[in-house]
Amino acid sequence: MLYATRDRTATRKAAETGPVARLLPARLTGGGPPVRKTDMSIVRLDKGPRMSEAVIHGNTVYLAGQVAEGADVATQTRGVLAQIDALLERAGTSKANILTATIWLSDIADFAEMNSVWDSWVDKDNPPARATSEGKLAAPKFKVEIIVVAAK
Repeated sequence: MLYATRDRTATRKAAETGPVARLLPARLTGGGPPVRKTDMSIVRLDKGPRMSEAVIHGNTVYLAGQVAEGADVATQTRGVLAQIDALLERAGTSKANILTATIWLSDIADFAEMNSVWDSWVDKDNPPARATSEGKLAAPKFKVEIIVVAAK
């Protein structure tokens, strides 16, 4: 550890033996156990020119918004949740580790229908934080889009 002196030169000796050194944890002054490094690599799944379907950063998995085709919101929700399951599995995690879910409905009147599918799918012991809102989706045929963030 280096400290700058008044003339802006670094003085390691002051950091190691001075009064401030006694206040610092041993790992910061060179003694004690080594500091554990965390894996902060970035892995992208199904990378395309505009986006990736999933990004893994360290121990966090970020999924892009998932949509599926189908005649009604229940069918689309089942398709979206199956895609989420598959992506989470490829990323080395599962729905039990979902931290947050953001759900977009093209019509909030479909809330109860979407919830009936969600409630049968979600891990009852580990429900994520969740928000649901109404908004226009990428194409009129889509009725639901779900975005999740999960831990590994």
